[in-house]
Amino acid sequence: MERIGYVLLSIVASAWLIAVLAGMIVAFPFGIIGIIVILGLGFLFAKVVKDRMENKEDDYYSKNVDK
Repeated sequence: MERIGYVLLSIVASAWLIAVLAGMIVAFPFGIIGIIVILGLGFLFAKVVKDRMENKEDDYYSKNVDK
């Protein structure tokens, strides 16, 4: 059930992002600013995910420290 929810949410988020990008392309001269902002946020999000995946210390504490 949880996986189905995530799949549906990712489909809707992808459709929304495509609609936003299409709207920015239509508003060409000013839409470029929005596209640059979305790309910047995407790169920052990718960096955060990469840093979290490579951090062994966080994995150790999340598995071994009592809550």
